[in-house]
Amino acid sequence: MKGVVTMKLLKEGYKTIEKIAGPLLFVSKVARGGIGEIVKIESNFGEDYGQILQIVDDLCVIQVFGETMGLAPNNTVVWLERDVVKIPLGIALQGRMLNGRAMPIDGEGPISCIEKWAPIQGNAINPWRRKSPHEFIETGISTIDLMNTLVKGQKLPIFTGSGLPADKLAAQIVKYARTPATSADSSPFMVVFAALGITQREASYFREAFRESGSIYRGVFFFNLAGDPSIERILTPRMALTVAEYFAFEKGYDVLVVLTDMLHYCEALREISSAREEIPGRRGFPSYMYSDLASIYERAGCISGIKGSITQIPIVTMPDDDLTHPVPDLTGYITEGQIVMDRELHGKGIYPPIDVLSSLSRLMNKGIGEGSTVPEHRALSDQLYAAYGHFKDLVRLKTIIGEEGLTPTEMSYLSFGEKFESEFVNQGERRRSLDETLEHAWNCLLTLPKDELHRLPVNLIDEVMLKRGTKA
Repeated sequence: MKGVVTMKLLKEGYKTIEKIAGPLLFVSKVARGGIGEIVKIESNFGEDYGQILQIVDDLCVIQVFGETMGLAPNNTVVWLERDVVKIPLGIALQGRMLNGRAMPIDGEGPISCIEKWAPIQGNAINPWRRKSPHEFIETGISTIDLMNTLVKGQKLPIFTGSGLPADKLAAQIVKYARTPATSADSSPFMVVFAALGITQREASYFREAFRESGSIYRGVFFFNLAGDPSIERILTPRMALTVAEYFAFEKGYDVLVVLTDMLHYCEALREISSAREEIPGRRGFPSYMYSDLASIYERAGCISGIKGSITQIPIVTMPDDDLTHPVPDLTGYITEGQIVMDRELHGKGIYPPIDVLSSLSRLMNKGIGEGSTVPEHRALSDQLYAAYGHFKDLVRLKTIIGEEGLTPTEMSYLSFGEKFESEFVNQGERRRSLDETLEHAWNCLLTLPKDELHRLPVNLIDEVMLKRGTKA
């Protein structure tokens, strides 16, 4: 795998290939092989590389990075490289587009000024040194910034359905996300983006969107295509996170990692598991999928005494919009909340179609309030949730008793809900600052009678009304 691993050819090779099953080679009588070790595969078709996935006695299961079509036991030699998959690291990575093997695809030539090569598995963060997430990250999206706030070091997935504009939302977050500068020594901010199993059309959309917005210059971008080998899909998020760890914990950056789509990652995991003839778990996915996903998601966080941080936004497609599907289900257990995209809102032409009632940020309180955002942030968010939830209940009631059976107060809630969806949620592709988000929130809430705003301090309501010249 040229450009990714340190090559070290040994004289000892193995021709003892028992069988070839899909992307896997089964090689017997292998001495001193190690799980995760890189191997070089020589055949009549040239050279390729692979990785040892499993060892049972002297039988090695090897995942080939390229095609196995045409390989035969009598014309193939496997060489142990005595190394693991590594990625080149250096400050020159910023602004580069790479494929799933960390090879440049942007036409800018090879990666220069390589500082070191690092294994892509990374090192687990010592729980004793793990620092609680505590600072606000502004995405420019109202439904996230005000109601499901993202915090440095958090893992906040986006759950979407087939056909919903998750790609557009991912590109928008990459373009507009930032950390508000609270002091002169604030950490610089950058994005590491990894697309997994996407089509050529989707890759072209992302590349064009990032170039047009200029966000290409403040990030590192990985593109693994649907036609690439399954093992590459397994390696790509780990490469992206190794780059993120380098910039966060060695260079002091606040790094936002966007991974899309983790369903494709898990399907690749299932494909490899099936080829290894492992006993399947739920819906055919391997039983170890939870720990495998945790090995990716838990690489987010902040470390005490180190300036940088890693924040993750994995995007997960829910087949048939099913939140109980194993991939979103397990993702929800590991991460700290979820942003849920809604098909009904999408059908109304609302973008981004985020269902705030199904969404949650469990670490929101750590990054909001006085000194971070605004003192009334929590109360304002709670009031919006309560009012929108009541609106949803009244919509169902209206279908039973009709509009004429509703009181004037209930009618004001219907006005609020329509305004909330059409003005607050439906912000389009433009970025909103937090101040603009707060302005839109108050525009919606002030359609309700003052005595219905139970979760807001009376003096705050009076102050806002006075500024707006609104009659109490």
